[in-house]
Formats: sequence, C-alpha cells, structure tokens
Amino acid sequence: MAFVKTFTVALAVAALSAVQAPAYQWLPQTSGVTARLRGVSAVSGAVAWASGANGTVLRTEDGGARWQKLTVPDADKLDFRDVDSIDPSTAYILSIGAGNASRIYKTADAGATWALQFTNEDPKGFFDAMAFWDESSGLVMGDSIDGRFEILRTGDGGKTWARLPSANLPAALPNEGAFAGSGTNVAVLPGGHAWIGTGAGPRCRVLHTADYGNTWTVVDTPVAASASAGIFSIAFRDPRHGLTVGGDYRKESEAVANAAASADGGRTWTPAAGLSGFRSVVAPVPFSTGAWIAVGPSGADASDDDGKTWKNISTVGYHAFSFAKARGNHSGWAVGENGRIGKLNW
Repeated sequence: MAFVKTFTVALAVAALSAVQAPAYQWLPQTSGVTARLRGVSAVSGAVAWASGANGTVLRTEDGGARWQKLTVPDADKLDFRDVDSIDPSTAYILSIGAGNASRIYKTADAGATWALQFTNEDPKGFFDAMAFWDESSGLVMGDSIDGRFEILRTGDGGKTWARLPSANLPAALPNEGAFAGSGTNVAVLPGGHAWIGTGAGPRCRVLHTADYGNTWTVVDTPVAASASAGIFSIAFRDPRHGLTVGGDYRKESEAVANAAASADGGRTWTPAAGLSGFRSVVAPVPFSTGAWIAVGPSGADASDDDGKTWKNISTVGYHAFSFAKARGNHSGWAVGENGRIGKLNW
C-alpha cells in the first residue's frame, strides 16, 4: 500500500511538472522578406501579424504556412517596430524614428487598408512601443523630452491620441527612455493596469498606473543601466507577478544584471539571474503558473518558476516574440534578422 501511495504521488508530481515545464519545439517558417523584423503579435494558432524595417507588415491566417506582405501607403521608408493585434482583422502598427518618422496606423480589414492615426510632429519625439487594453483603449510610450515622459493615450480606438499631462507623470531622469527593440516596453492588464520599463538613463525604472494612465508611480529596479543598456521588455502574468529582461544590446552574449522579477505588482523588484545572454522580450506562457519565455538575438530561455531559474531552449536568435492569445492555443511566433520567423509549439 505504501508503494502504491508513493507511486501515485510521484505520478502527480510528474504530471504537475509537465504542466509547469512545457516541451518547447521551434519550427522555422518562410516569411518571403529579408527586412529586419522587430514586431510580432499572435491572435490565435492560425492568425498572426509581424512588422519591421522598410515599411514591412506581414500577416498569416494559416498558422504561418504562408505569410502575406501587406502594403501601407507611403510607408516604404518607415521602420515598424511594433504591431499589436486586437483580433484577426484589427491591428495597430507603430513606426519609430525622430520627429514625424514616429507614427501610428490602424487597420480594421486585415490589412487591406490602413488609416494614419497619428504623426509625431515634435522633432525631439521618438516613439518606442505601444500596448492596448482593448480595441478602444491603449498607450504609446516614447523617449523622454526635456525631463518629461512622452506617453500618449487613446480611448476611442485611435481616432484621437492625447499626450498625458506632465503633471500626472513622474519626472524623467536625464536621457531616460526606452529601447525600441521588440515593442514590449509597455505591458497592460485588464482593469487599467499598465507598466513601462525604462533604460538608457542613470537607473532603470518601472512606471505603473492602475487607472488607465490617469496617475502613475515609479520605482527603481536592479537592472543595469547605460546608454546602451536597460529594460527592453516588461510583462505581467497577473496583477502581481511580473518580469523584465534586457541588458546591453552591444553585448548580446552577456547577461549581467539584465533581468528582474516582481511579486507585488511592480512595487519592488529583485534580480532574476540565469539568462543565457541579452534578451529583448519576455512573455508569460498563457494559462500557466510561473512559466515564461525570454527571447533575444543570441537565443531563447525558459523558466517555470517565475524567473528564479532559466534553461536555454534555443541558440537561434530573434528580436521579438508573441504567444497566441486565444485560450487553447499552444503556439507563438518569434521574428528577427533578414525576415526570420520561427513558430514555437508547446
């Protein structure tokens, strides 16, 4: 009887471990382009969007067997560093660059047509990333300007975008901003929560709002900061548990003070060591407890304990990653240099 009980417990532990530590499988796909890709957003196991340099926007509706290149009018020279899909037909794309090179577009017909929603006319402006609570409400974050953070908000699906008043925001540190490496410097959760990770200044910090951007707090993190180092990505699997990853993009193989974890909604952050190198994006495995993926140009790592320990799962590099949003889907996509696309199944 004791043996049966012990064996049953062992089976239960093994089953739990299987849930917590998925078996990941990377499958290369053909994008049909050679542009550097830095934005990706998966809707389901069938539909995903990708974006990048030279006005590149891609979409698949068959799980990546075929990627269609979409045309955005007068955008051939733009660098689309971020794409956020709302559903199979609706998506926002964000281009980066000084002044009016930073723009926001939206499609509601699967990319057949695009509306230019906002152009940054401030020559000092430089957009970095965006995130949306739903089709109507979202945030865009840019590098700080003259000591103030540049955060825009929409509540009407992008018909209007308004800069948040400086009085509602913490003061920015000298040169503090974000790295437009993967479109994931901003994370949102239902109920008005948003977190923004910074870098390039004297310290790496996290801004947080719990009321859709009306008020903000800011805290320091243990992530190392320099002109080329900081937080490149932030994500929360629930309102309490979050991770940041990054590092120095000029030192892709190094992982020195480049990640931090929070278990109290971002009020405090502790170092999260063990990554295999610089990582530009982190994402919680959907509908899991404590499982995460971190991806960068030198490979990918996985954690099943909220970032306490990491295991390398690929040496193929990517810039951005997105899990499929729909419940029941066990897949995600990564994008990188020379049009590289990989699909992750688990």
